[in-house]
Amino acid sequence: MVGPVTAAEPGAFVREHTGLATVPFVPELRIHQADDAIALWEETEARHGGPGLAPPFWAFPWAGGQALARYVLDNPSLVAGRSVCDIAAGSGLVALAASRAGASRVHAVEIDPYATAAIAMNAAANRLAVTPLLADLLADVSAAPDAEVFLAGDVFYNRDMAARMLAFFQAARGRDRVVLVGDPGRAYVPVAALERVADYDVPVVRDLEDADVRRSTVWRVRPQVTSTGPRA
Repeated sequence: MVGPVTAAEPGAFVREHTGLATVPFVPELRIHQADDAIALWEETEARHGGPGLAPPFWAFPWAGGQALARYVLDNPSLVAGRSVCDIAAGSGLVALAASRAGASRVHAVEIDPYATAAIAMNAAANRLAVTPLLADLLADVSAAPDAEVFLAGDVFYNRDMAARMLAFFQAARGRDRVVLVGDPGRAYVPVAALERVADYDVPVVRDLEDADVRRSTVWRVRPQVTSTGPRA
């Protein structure tokens, strides 16, 4: 097994395996993207943990993130002058959109040091202010930035992740925060807890999605309803 990631390695790895390119559905922004999705996935598996490792979320503009970034840029009043947290940020695309739309402060949170390296590089390439944060907020909610708006793209891809994310979002929403999620119809979208606000047909990487376009939805997390029981 490969040893722990060194401080210098993630940035060098991102530079070696990606190139700066325009995001198809969000042409206002550029991010470091891989040309060959499968080859990069295999390379990350070989370096860190072997088969079964999650895909390199930081190296591609995923459908849910593109949809949410588009929505934020088209509706800048959602974030303008407000503090924003992009959770499970991947490349930081949604965080970049929030910064471009006028957010006062933007954190992009990830558990992957390669992702935080990519986020920093993408922010610099677009001349936008985004602060990468390496933290697992689902394990330690107290580490979450004090944001007024929480954003996330493509986080309902497995049952456990969807349940943990929804619990986090509802806790944040309960503090009167705005919570928006972009999703391209993943299997575990908790539709009953969400309100549809926009739909887009988003270009995607065929190697990852087995399609050229994915219908993607921007959802607003509803306030959690708590029962007080029958009145006396």
